[in-house]
Amino acid sequence: MDSGQKYERAKMRIAVYAFDGVTMFHLSVPQMVFDEVARQGLAGWTTVLFSDQEGGITTAEGYRLGEVEGPAAAKEADIVVVPSWFDDGRMLSGALRQVLQGAHGRGAPILGLCLGAIPVADAGLLAGRRAVTHWQAFDSLAARHPDVPLDQSVLYIDHGDVLTSAGTASALDACLHVVRARLGAEAANQVARSLVIAPHREGGQAQYIEHPVPQRSSDDPISRLLEWSLARLGEPLTIDRLAAQAHLSRRTFVRAFRAATGTTPAAWIRARRLDAARRLLETTDLSIEQISADCGFGNAVTLRQNFAAAFSTTPTDYRRRFDARHA
Repeated sequence: MDSGQKYERAKMRIAVYAFDGVTMFHLSVPQMVFDEVARQGLAGWTTVLFSDQEGGITTAEGYRLGEVEGPAAAKEADIVVVPSWFDDGRMLSGALRQVLQGAHGRGAPILGLCLGAIPVADAGLLAGRRAVTHWQAFDSLAARHPDVPLDQSVLYIDHGDVLTSAGTASALDACLHVVRARLGAEAANQVARSLVIAPHREGGQAQYIEHPVPQRSSDDPISRLLEWSLARLGEPLTIDRLAAQAHLSRRTFVRAFRAATGTTPAAWIRARRLDAARRLLETTDLSIEQISADCGFGNAVTLRQNFAAAFSTTPTDYRRRFDARHA
């Protein structure tokens, strides 16, 4: 199959909800990321703005946007995005409820970015399921939907049919994740490079709650350790070895590592090894056994177990879908 055929087969329509008072940033993020997929020639993705009724909306910055379509524009969308929500936290309208429930019912993923998790929960799509939203809305959302467990340790949570993301810029991470899940790591990296943003960030927003995190320089021992580790993913990287490399005691190292990355050393190493495995699956014909060894999983069984847990697929199926050598 040539690249033109792949492009045609990968067409997708993404409907983004627009409303009076939405910020330009929140509204533009899904359009910027998903439209870049088409601009880079990776797939035929298009975005459309819709609202409760056809016409125009006024953004928080005072800009008037015309040519906003009505709810019908989302009826055949492959993905529906609520990029934020009203500052007063109002209940969602009947029109939007029908859009979200209807799209979800026909199998279209629903993305509630930042405060957009609120109307997604109101639509009944998050009952009993982990979710995340902007940390400032945690208490109000928890009180409104006590059946929705909230997790401040992550930037986004993807259940496959419903995705929520943390505050503001985390929408970029979530949208890149969608690109990665649909088109592969290389496509997501290409989009990220074009937009000059990180293709993948670690940790959650807990580090931003109530106290800022100091900027970390290249002289920081954890920063140096991360670079050192990336060059040695195929080697044993125990906590004791990492702590010794950082010249820190084990306890101090674990605490400093979590403060810097928002996660544990083991989880960070595992994620980086999986990233490396995906790149090798996409760009080489190395065997699964060789990739397992090169990325530090030791054997193919361990790689398959971790790969399935992280991506709900096998390395072989992933390679079949995202093989960049025949794009």
